[in-house]
Amino acid sequence: MPHTETVKLIPNTGWDERILVCRNGTLVNVFIVVTARYVVIVDTLINPATAQRLVDYAQTYLPGRQLLVINTHADYDHAWGNQLFAGPRAPVPAPILAHRMAAARLGAPETAQELAEMQAKEPAIFGPVVLTKPTITFDTALTIGGGDLTLELFPTPGHTPDHIAIYVPEIRTLLAGDAAELPFPFAHTADGLPQMRASLAALAKLKATTVLYCHAPGETGPRLLRDNLAYFDALEAACRAALAQNPGLDPDQMDDLAAALNCAYADVTPRGGAWDEVDSFYRTEGHAEQLRMMLAWLRASGQDQA
Repeated sequence: MPHTETVKLIPNTGWDERILVCRNGTLVNVFIVVTARYVVIVDTLINPATAQRLVDYAQTYLPGRQLLVINTHADYDHAWGNQLFAGPRAPVPAPILAHRMAAARLGAPETAQELAEMQAKEPAIFGPVVLTKPTITFDTALTIGGGDLTLELFPTPGHTPDHIAIYVPEIRTLLAGDAAELPFPFAHTADGLPQMRASLAALAKLKATTVLYCHAPGETGPRLLRDNLAYFDALEAACRAALAQNPGLDPDQMDDLAAALNCAYADVTPRGGAWDEVDSFYRTEGHAEQLRMMLAWLRASGQDQA
C-alpha cells in the first residue's frame, strides 16, 4: 500500500485530554503529550513532512513550554522524521530522546539500505529523508518531570532491541508503542521472542487503565496486552506439542514443520470483534512468521522436549 503524508488528529474517546493521538493514513498512530513544562512529540513518523504535521498540531500548546521529542524505536514509521528536529539545518530544533540502541540502528548500514530501497520505490515520500540519530540516549530508564505529568521511559525490547514504552503514572496511562499490537506484536528474531513476551508481561503488571497503541486502532485499554500474551502462550503450546511429536527434526527442516503444523490463526487468538477483522496479512504471513520464530526459539533454547 502506498504511503501518505496525511496526518489526522484522532477524536478523543475518553483518554486524558492532555494526550493527542495522530494517525498517519492507516499506517500508525503517534502521540503528543502536553504537560505543564513540555510538549512531547512521541515518534516522528515517516519523513520531515509528516513530522511537520505533528508540530502543526502541537503549535497551539507550545507558548510557555519546551518542545521535546521521543523515539519509541528506530523503525521507519517512528523515527524517519527526526531531521526536522536535529542536525545543522533542523527547522524545529528540539532534543530527541531514545534508547541508545536506536541511535545505533539509525546509523547502521542495514537502515541506510532500507532507506535507499524505499526511496527508489516512493521517491516523493522518502526522497527527502535524512537518517537522523536521537540526541539524548539512555540504557535503563529516563524520567521526564513535566510538572503536572511524569513521563517514565523504560526499555521494552523484543519487537526491536531498542524499543521503549512510556508510562504516565498520574493518569495511569501507558503508551505501548509497538510492544503490543492488534492482533499481535512482531518478533523479527527468535531471540527477540522471549524478550517481547517479557516486555508484554511487564506492561500488563503496570495495571494501566488507559493504554494507547501505535498499531491497534480503536483500542484504548489494557485487555490487548493480556490478549497478546495469550496468543503467544497458545502458540507456544502448539509448537511444543509439534516438536515433541518430531524429536529428530533437523533444524534445517523448521520451515517444513511450520508449514505442516496445523495451527491456524483462529486456533490461538480470541474470537470475535477486532481479532476477526484484521488485515489478512496477520492471519496468514504474519501468523506464519511468529510460528517460525516460536519453533526456532524452542529448538535453540533446548526447550523442545519440555
